[in-house]
Amino acid sequence: MAGRTRRLGVLGGTFDPPHLAHLAAGAAARAALRLDRVLFVPAGDPWRKRGRPVTPAAIRLQLVRAAVEPLGSWAEVSPLEIERPGPSYTADTLADLERRSPGTERWLVLGADALADLPAWQRPGEIVARARIALLERPGNETGVPAAVRAAVAGIEARVDRVPMPALEISASELRERVRCGLPTSPLLPRRVRLLVDELGLYR
Repeated sequence: MAGRTRRLGVLGGTFDPPHLAHLAAGAAARAALRLDRVLFVPAGDPWRKRGRPVTPAAIRLQLVRAAVEPLGSWAEVSPLEIERPGPSYTADTLADLERRSPGTERWLVLGADALADLPAWQRPGEIVARARIALLERPGNETGVPAAVRAAVAGIEARVDRVPMPALEISASELRERVRCGLPTSPLLPRRVRLLVDELGLYR
C-alpha cells in the first residue's frame, strides 16, 4: 500500500540449532503486529556465550536458512551480524538496519527471559530507542516488563507490545543432546534442519 510505513520484526539468536519455537515466535510476532517481514539474524559472535562451545557462524547461518525457507516471503535470514566483525551487539544491528532502511518501523522479538536480561546487554537504552519490543508471552506467563528492567531501562514499558505465543518448551541444548544420543527430534527440529545436521555430522 502506497505511503504505508513498512513494519519489520527482528529475531536474533545463536540458533544452535534453530527449532520450532524460533519459527513460531516469528509467526506469532508477524500475526500480532501485522509485520511485513520478520528478519532472522544469527549472531556472528554471541558474546554472552563465550567460554561455551558454539557451532561456527557460517554453519548456523545455513541451518537458519534451511529452517526459514519453507515459511514464505515474509521470513528472511540476514547475515548482518556474521559479516560484521567483533561481538554481535543488538544495538549495532538495529543501527545498521536503520541506516539500510530508513523509515521502517522495527520490533525486536524477545521472550520473557531475554527481556529480563536486557539490562545486561550492551546499550539497552539505544536498543529500545531504535526498536519497539515484541514481547512473547506464553499462556499463564503474561508477566509484562519486570520491575528491575523498568528501573534499568528508562521508558521501556511504553515501547513494549505483547505478543501471544503458543506454549512451546524447546531447548536448543536438549535438541543437541538428543541428536548426540540418536534420539528423535521431530517435530521440534524442522525436517530440513535435521537433514542438514545429519549431513554435516553436527552435535555428535
